[in-house]
Amino acid sequence: MIASLAEAVARELGAPTESGAGAVFGAASAPLPSTFDAGAARGGRPPLGVIPPRVRTAFVDVLGPSPAEVLRDLDSVPAVVVPAFLASGYHVYQDVPREVAASEHAAVAVTHAMGPDPALAAITRMRLRAAGWRPGDAVVFAAAGSSDRRARADVRRATGLLADQIGGSVRLAYIATGEPRVPEVVAQARESGARRVFIASYLLAHGLFHERLHACGADGVAEPIGVHPAVVRLIADRYRTAARALTTAGVG
Repeated sequence: MIASLAEAVARELGAPTESGAGAVFGAASAPLPSTFDAGAARGGRPPLGVIPPRVRTAFVDVLGPSPAEVLRDLDSVPAVVVPAFLASGYHVYQDVPREVAASEHAAVAVTHAMGPDPALAAITRMRLRAAGWRPGDAVVFAAAGSSDRRARADVRRATGLLADQIGGSVRLAYIATGEPRVPEVVAQARESGARRVFIASYLLAHGLFHERLHACGADGVAEPIGVHPAVVRLIADRYRTAARALTTAGVG
């Protein structure tokens, strides 16, 4: 799925090339990843005379290549690392900086993680609508979870952003790490009088975590965020902002 996202972002930024600033996606490998249709992403070529970036994918855990390996392969080409995570936890604050340092690359900018962001909340609302949610139905915001307090703070903020989008309350729950867990919160919603309960999946792609949500007793489960045009634009904007900063600093 990360590969599909990288391809969509490459189309947004302009056709990949073997020169120009590099855009590197740092990600964790997800269980049972699947590919989403990225065809809806809006393409946009750079102005005449501007060399588009080549977009590379890197992983910070068991899969390869690692960010350090990709950055070394770029030699002295300025690079922007965009962490493809929905919250900033250990991977963003520890793994990515360590990989950048290990690469010894002289010109690297690391952007904020993808989430939380109002654009992601808007996508989640659309996914809920598609799953059958209507105003008045209870919503459980299901995140993978993390032991990192900064990641948990990001998830709480993402929960609030979704509440703003739907104009109602949203209950936070975790799938794998942290309390309360999703089945417990779904049950609590029913006990409080909710006639219908829907789960908002704060996951990037299908996989084991998303499959677990279907066994939590809800009336419906929204699709993961996926490769949506708004996600593509969000990442492309992260890249453009960081690339301009590199140029301003006299590195590009």
